[in-house]
Amino acid sequence: MNDTPGWASPGSASSDGQDGSGSARPSEPGDANGSAPQWSKEQPPAGQWSPPTAPGPGQAPTPSPGPGWGGPVQHGNWGKPPAAKPGVIPLRPLGMGEILDGAVSTLRGYWRTVLAVTVTVAVISQVVDILVQRYLVPTPPELNPEATPAEAMAELGEFMQVTLLSSAPSILIVLMATLVSAALLTVVISRAVLGRPVTVGAAWHEARPRLLQLLGLTLLLALMSPVIIAVCLLPGLLIGDAAGVGLAVLGGLAGFVVAVWLMVRFSLSSPALMLERQGVIPSMKRSAKLVKGSWWRIFGITVLTQLLLLMLSLIIVVPFTALALFADGTSMADMVSDTAPEFGWGYLIVMGIGGVITSAITYPISAGVTVLLYVDQRIRREALDLELARAAGLPGYGPTPGDPSSGS
Repeated sequence: MNDTPGWASPGSASSDGQDGSGSARPSEPGDANGSAPQWSKEQPPAGQWSPPTAPGPGQAPTPSPGPGWGGPVQHGNWGKPPAAKPGVIPLRPLGMGEILDGAVSTLRGYWRTVLAVTVTVAVISQVVDILVQRYLVPTPPELNPEATPAEAMAELGEFMQVTLLSSAPSILIVLMATLVSAALLTVVISRAVLGRPVTVGAAWHEARPRLLQLLGLTLLLALMSPVIIAVCLLPGLLIGDAAGVGLAVLGGLAGFVVAVWLMVRFSLSSPALMLERQGVIPSMKRSAKLVKGSWWRIFGITVLTQLLLLMLSLIIVVPFTALALFADGTSMADMVSDTAPEFGWGYLIVMGIGGVITSAITYPISAGVTVLLYVDQRIRREALDLELARAAGLPGYGPTPGDPSSGS
């Protein structure tokens, strides 16, 4: 059976979810290998996929829906029954709380697969980062408090240069770890929406062909923001006087706004690339179509999610930092002194353990929110809930994809 939901290419359905007659219709799914669709082309009419009501006089009783409906019909909200919920989310447009709950439910319900992915990736990345910090990162130069303004500017420039070079390996390691975990977790979460587990091996088999393209997309998105901000800062920096400083500040603010706008606009590119098997540029265009008209909503959910993850990370990191300083014999006075302390193995190992725990929790939640935002936008625009219900085998939606009895 093909467990992959109907992650159809954008050519099969407009991003506005309208066909030529102006009625909403779902996009046609493709199979796991990107070949022609294998599911029945017949879709139930929009608005007629609720559980049937009690039969009238002389009518045969209608079979009740399966367990995916989530319980008995409770009429309310204009008599509409609750939506089907075969997996971690109900198959209808989602609220912010339901998206967060779906991400956490995936971590809780599929913890063996999720933790196998995140812990493995986090351990490898932390070990590499510890070795880089210990042997490759240069010590930042000390700043002279009695230096002249010209000397202070030169020292500051050298300090920033060394700091950037020192942080570059860590940023690259985090980027690669995030890429691999996001690729595997996207597959896991897409199955969790249908209520179907997936092994790490199956997730790797499905995600591996897309890793190179996902790497290109990740690097492109990671470089886009600093390049935009640098271009906006350049005119002010070239002028150099007081007017140049003011122009640089305005340019930096404008560049930051543009960068944030573009990052939200392309925030659904990764799940589009993984689940629709798109290329880099088509995935970015696909994300832009899905985000159009919902920019502020997606921006708000993304910012709130990152703030919650930041708070969760601090709750974990702060105790581990105190423990690491104690294990290394470093006091807080050494941390705020003019001379930067040299951390030993004890500090690096304890901080690495804290980093593994933090990553194991935050990676799946962050990836879950992104994938579920993508699913939510497709449900709102393209009636993806009908395809997901059919893929989950719920009654009343036609034959299950890959079922020999369906003739598909």
